[in-house]
Amino acid sequence: MSRTAYVNARLMDPSCGRDETGSLLVVDGYIDAIGADLPIPPETEIIDCKGQILAPGLVDMHSFQPDFNAAAAGGITRLVLIPDQSVPLDDAAKIAQVAHSGSNGVMVHPLGAATKGLQGSSMAELGLMSEAGAVGFGDGRRAIADSQMMRRLLEYARLFNRPIIQHAQDPSLAKNGVMTEGETATRLGLAGIPAVAEVMMIERDARLVELTGGRLHHAQISTAASLDAIRRNKARELPMSCGVSPQHFILNETAVADYRTFAKLSPPLRSEADRAAIVEAIREGLIDVICSAHDPQDQENKRLPFAEAAHGAVGYQTLLALSLSLYHGYDVDLMQILAMLSTNPARILGLDAGTLAPGARADFILFDLNRPWRINPEDFLSETQNTPFEGQPVQGTLSRTVIAGETVFMGGKP
Repeated sequence: MSRTAYVNARLMDPSCGRDETGSLLVVDGYIDAIGADLPIPPETEIIDCKGQILAPGLVDMHSFQPDFNAAAAGGITRLVLIPDQSVPLDDAAKIAQVAHSGSNGVMVHPLGAATKGLQGSSMAELGLMSEAGAVGFGDGRRAIADSQMMRRLLEYARLFNRPIIQHAQDPSLAKNGVMTEGETATRLGLAGIPAVAEVMMIERDARLVELTGGRLHHAQISTAASLDAIRRNKARELPMSCGVSPQHFILNETAVADYRTFAKLSPPLRSEADRAAIVEAIREGLIDVICSAHDPQDQENKRLPFAEAAHGAVGYQTLLALSLSLYHGYDVDLMQILAMLSTNPARILGLDAGTLAPGARADFILFDLNRPWRINPEDFLSETQNTPFEGQPVQGTLSRTVIAGETVFMGGKP
């Protein structure tokens, strides 16, 4: 029997609201006990947390590629892989293969393709993929644009209690656009994507959710108008949820000045008013999830003319610190931030994660809330380093990632 006690920690568990100084006991990879004045059995390894925060491991709900060492270095213990891969995850065999993959202890939970080949024309085998391990369904980078198809998907996915994950962007309005429509796009001479392309999809989807009773999650929200629509529809108690990436609550469209392709994202960076509205919506509790949107792109795909460059940025190793900027800079409740990074995505997807409850698998992180550092892409463990945050000062340093009771990252190294 293996026993390890993490003592002198600030225990923060958003699944139950626990916030106290105490200890956590791990036995054979599972949490055995937690609390203040916890008795420590003999022959137990003792790890002094020195007052740092011990919280559930992060559950990244929107990942484009599984860089396992980088995920562990970012405190991510579970990652949800979108189906838009080189071979689309559109049948049970492919789902089963991904569901049993993983490295360095990080677990992968695949989303199944909503339509065959991600083409939007015929529904994939949702039932078989659900049995094989799919935690939800969507078409990845592509919106499910056909209304009848979305209706059928919501109805069918409801039978398996799985959500549909939508990329909220009307493809006909976004066609050929490379950044958000507005003054900056006009000045740079770049084709714009109107903000209405996002809210139109959300409003349509809300009506279909109301019609079918199916569950829907909008992966990344980026505009104030979208937030207004979600606010109205949540007030009607529709089973809708939404996420946001740090890129969209920290950066705005000016980050693409000088045609900076590392800030070319999908959805695109929006206006300062939109960015500020996202921060307020997080504080309000309207947004459910913070995701990394980890999308590695090599130099060949990024160092091109802006219109030709690929979308995306890496995000695993900056997810925690950038999220903590909401606490340090905008007075967002720390427990709420941790819930958006762990408990909420686990709840939406039905995963046994995001908790420090006794009996749960011992997946957790230890971090220094206040220790400052500066983002340096050369320190990233992902295959590429395409980030719009190079040189950004942040506060909050990950000290240790523990998965199934085993330390997989500590002191800056896997």
